[in-house]
Amino acid sequence: MPFFCFNLAGKTPPAMTNPVRISSIDIMRGLTLLLMLFVNDLNMKVAPAWMGHTKADFDGMGLADWVFPGFLFIVGMAIPFALANRLKKGDSEGRISLHILTRTMSLLIIGVLMLNAGRVNPELTGVSKDLWALMMYVAVFFVWNDYPIKTGRYPKTILQLIGVLALAVLAIRFRSGQTDNPGWMITGWWGILGLIGWGYLIGAFTWLLCRDSISKILLVTLFFFLLNILSGLHLLGFLDPVKPVLGILLEGNVPFIVLTGVTAGVIIRKNASIDTRRIIILFTVIGALSITLGFILRNWFIISKIHATPSWGMICNGVSFLVFILIYWIADVKNKTGWAAFVKPAGQYSLTTYLAPDILYHAIWMTGIPILIYKQSSDPLIVVAGSLAWALLMAGLTALLARINIRLKL
Repeated sequence: MPFFCFNLAGKTPPAMTNPVRISSIDIMRGLTLLLMLFVNDLNMKVAPAWMGHTKADFDGMGLADWVFPGFLFIVGMAIPFALANRLKKGDSEGRISLHILTRTMSLLIIGVLMLNAGRVNPELTGVSKDLWALMMYVAVFFVWNDYPIKTGRYPKTILQLIGVLALAVLAIRFRSGQTDNPGWMITGWWGILGLIGWGYLIGAFTWLLCRDSISKILLVTLFFFLLNILSGLHLLGFLDPVKPVLGILLEGNVPFIVLTGVTAGVIIRKNASIDTRRIIILFTVIGALSITLGFILRNWFIISKIHATPSWGMICNGVSFLVFILIYWIADVKNKTGWAAFVKPAGQYSLTTYLAPDILYHAIWMTGIPILIYKQSSDPLIVVAGSLAWALLMAGLTALLARINIRLKL
């Protein structure tokens, strides 16, 4: 039996006894999401270069190049807990499968809508880019809001139908390109939420089929890692006809990162009630080895987020293991979670937190109100502080919206 499967003896911290939810998962989800908002808001012409994304063919990575895979990793970690909880409540595999497919489709749809918001041709569409985007986001909230029970079944259905009809009209009206060569929506790279959707699809069905069998999950993880290598070596050209739809899966990188998180989640689930020192040691070793392997792979693949290289994916996984185990030690072993209160809204309502900035951006751009003046500063400190304050403000806005029952749930 592998080292991490032993039911090792040792004292169990009170917070870890029969855990329903691991605090460090929520905290890291909120932290990576806030970092995502922070780096996305930065004016990289002024901010320190190490905070942003590196160029496609540059061999290296900045802070922004880890943040999204860090979020994918934690998406994977949460899957075993979420689906096991559904099984415990009595959901059948068929019902869970439908939930997985519905959630995936929702993420893909919203991802594609967001991706195309910047491609609107105002003259051909009949509305400005910002107005189209704002109406799209409002419709998204109508469809996917987590309505309270007191709303009632019929009012909820009516509001959701209004949202669906609005999205349909916006999609029909959508035009991109030029007058002599108009275009319509594209799936492209599916947008950030679309990438999460594809990763979640593979990670969720892998766990549902393999349950807590680490060896089986590792085999699936290895399969997608090998796909990532073959894709990086340009050996999958024969699959080009299906790449417009399945390209993210065939590239292998996103599923590989999510499945690594699923594996980590299973390890925590199977060992949460034993000596936590072994988990800390194990994750630290895995993190260090992953980073080392990533640099070894650098002999054949540059470290590049844009190209989704195996070296980049492996290094990001290693960093995620190390970041998670530090948070795990503080929050779940030492039971100190007060310091993370500022990321709690982002961790609980991640989708609302992610969409909130875009809604405000488009509203600000449409009205011309000079709110984001820190972006115009030539002082790196002001630019960084402004973007950090913006990210924290979005977490606060999310908490405020949740209080009035405006929160997205897929």
